[in-house]
Parts: sequence; C-alpha cells; structure tokens
Amino acid sequence: MQEARFWETAPNGRVLCTLCPRQCRLSDGQAGFCAVRVNRGGRLLALAHGTSTGFAADPVEKKPLYHFHPGSRVLSFGTVGCNLACRFCQNWHLSTAAPALGPGLPLLCAEEVVGLAVEAGCDGVAFTYNDPVIWAEWAIDVAREAHRRGLRTVFVTAGYVSERAREEIFPHMDAANIDLKSFSDGFYRKVSRGRLAPVLDTLRWLSGTSVWTEVTNLLIPGLNDGPEETRALAGWLGEHMGPDVPLHLSAFHPAHDMLDVPATPAATLLRARAVAREAGLRHVYTGNIRDSDGQTTRCGGCGAPLIERASFDLRAVRLRSGACPGCGTPLAGRF
Repeated sequence: MQEARFWETAPNGRVLCTLCPRQCRLSDGQAGFCAVRVNRGGRLLALAHGTSTGFAADPVEKKPLYHFHPGSRVLSFGTVGCNLACRFCQNWHLSTAAPALGPGLPLLCAEEVVGLAVEAGCDGVAFTYNDPVIWAEWAIDVAREAHRRGLRTVFVTAGYVSERAREEIFPHMDAANIDLKSFSDGFYRKVSRGRLAPVLDTLRWLSGTSVWTEVTNLLIPGLNDGPEETRALAGWLGEHMGPDVPLHLSAFHPAHDMLDVPATPAATLLRARAVAREAGLRHVYTGNIRDSDGQTTRCGGCGAPLIERASFDLRAVRLRSGACPGCGTPLAGRF
C-alpha cells in the first residue's frame, strides 16, 4: 500500500493526518473520517492510491469550467470516500463507499491513466466524482505525468483542505472548480459536517495563484437558496477573488438523505443569478436547468455574447486572442 503524505507521528502509536481541517488522530488500524487514510503500524497509508471507480471522457464544461479552454475534453475519474458528509451528495454511492467495498478494483499507474486520456483524444485529466483532496497523492502522481505528456489538469473539489496540503497539491493543477456548499457555517456544520472558514481560506489562497478557478453553489430549497445568502456569497467572491470569477448556480435534485426535499425551481436560479450579478459578479451561470442566457458568456465591457452553449455543448465561440472582437475587452480565463 502507498504511504501517505501529510501526516505526523503522535503519542501512543497514533498518527496525525494533516491533509484537511479535520486533523484526524488515528490509533493503529483506525481509518480517518474520509475512510481512505488509515494508520497501519504507525504509518499513514493512502488506501485509494492507484484505484479508480471508472473513467469518462467529458467536455470540460461539465466540471463545470466555462472559462477554461472551451470545447476541450478531459478524462474524468475518481475513487471512493470523502472528508465531508453532505446529506445531499449526488455521488453518495462513491463518497460513502469504504475501500473494502471495492477490493476488485484494478490497480493502475499514472502512466496508464494518462495513456487512457491520450487514447480517448482528451486534452486533459480531471480529478472528480468524489473529492480528490482525500486521494491527493494519487492525483499529484497523475498530474505530473499528465503535464509530462502535455495534458492539462483539473481539480474538482469542495476545497476542504489544510494550508500545508493545498500548497503542495494545487501547483500541479491548471484549473479548479470549488464547490462552495453555502455561505453559512451553520449549513456546513449541520448539512455537510464541516466548516465554512477553511473553504473560504482555500478560495482566498487560490485567488493569488495561477490556478484558474471557478466556483459552484448548489441551491437547495429552504436551506441555502435565499437572496440574502446569495448576495453575501457573491459579494464575498467579488471582494476576495474579483468580479470576473465565474459563479455556477446549480439546481438541486433529490438525492441521498434528502429525497424529501423538492428540486430547485428554475425561478429560484434565475432570481439568484440576478442577485449575484447585481452584487457585482460579471459571469454568473445557471446549471441543471434549461436557460440559454444563463449558459452564455458575455463580454464584461459591451455585453456582447462571446460563448454560447446548449447544456455542455458549444454553439458559438466569438473570441479574438481571448478578447471580445467588438470592443477588445479581454475575457478572464484560459483560452
């Protein structure tokens, strides 16, 4: 088994996992909250290293990333476990699965994963499905090989990671989508069994790096869909990440432990988009609903449509050297 990074020895044969804000102290044989990092004889092992629960060649827009090489494709894959416990998790069958549930998963090396991406005609590799923070060592290995082969790397995460770990993970990533569950610490504690502050720390830190970052906020009826919260969330993003950071407002569909909560009405997303734009964000998108305007990228200067989409498919791209062909205003992103 692969020895983990991000840990220290602790008294009485324990180990301290320093990967995420939980800082799990583990006795011999004990696994952390994420279920994939375990103390074996005083060493922390990464159980998910070299595994995958499946691969898919996706448009990068599906991650979602709208300002990162539009129309390119990435090979998506993930493992099992999570360091949050969201009651609404769309991928709960992976995030709640213990490593013991998948003993038949084939072991892979980084060269094999990147080889699959090349064979599929992908431009990059995306670490996704379950949170790649908890299998950071494996993601870093694959990212290094991807860069060696000229491919890009995408990290899709909730951003629940320690300062030390993020400083070692993100230098290997070209883009990230951060799933900001809510702008309420109470929501994080009650619904996701986490805290808000570490996620905001990650976003603030990323804003000072070369990693292209977009943010997703899933709106759940009655829990985090109020206009006051959307306004506060958008205001914080504008202040700390700038008005050009793309925000994806996504519709909730009943899943996992929230089957009794109704799906998010389209009207809620349209209202939230208007609120976020009024708060100063230039690029606010809607997801999981039919909304052509909410999927269109417009120039921050003259408002002309620059990138038009239908779901995850590109319909038109009107850029000249990464800028509006009409007024010349650069579009924030990587093109």
